[in-house]
Amino acid sequence: MTPLAGVIQLLCYALIVAIFVRVAFSWIGNPSRGRSGQLYELTFKITEPILRPIRNLLPMGAGMDFSPMIVSFVLFGIISYSRNL
Repeated sequence: MTPLAGVIQLLCYALIVAIFVRVAFSWIGNPSRGRSGQLYELTFKITEPILRPIRNLLPMGAGMDFSPMIVSFVLFGIISYSRNL
């Protein structure tokens, strides 16, 4: 594995974790203050530029947002592909 592949994998894993945290916040509610609020804002700023284009392409199905799942699958695919480099 090349150093570039390692960096790509690290970035993909970091994005997956950020997406998971954002989804978890959507289940428990978005905090407005404190460290939880700062963490939510950080994950929103990191993930929204990636999730928004996918969300705009998908129809809303019964109020469900499938963009985090689709982006996570793509990121896992990139990780899998980069292991072969």
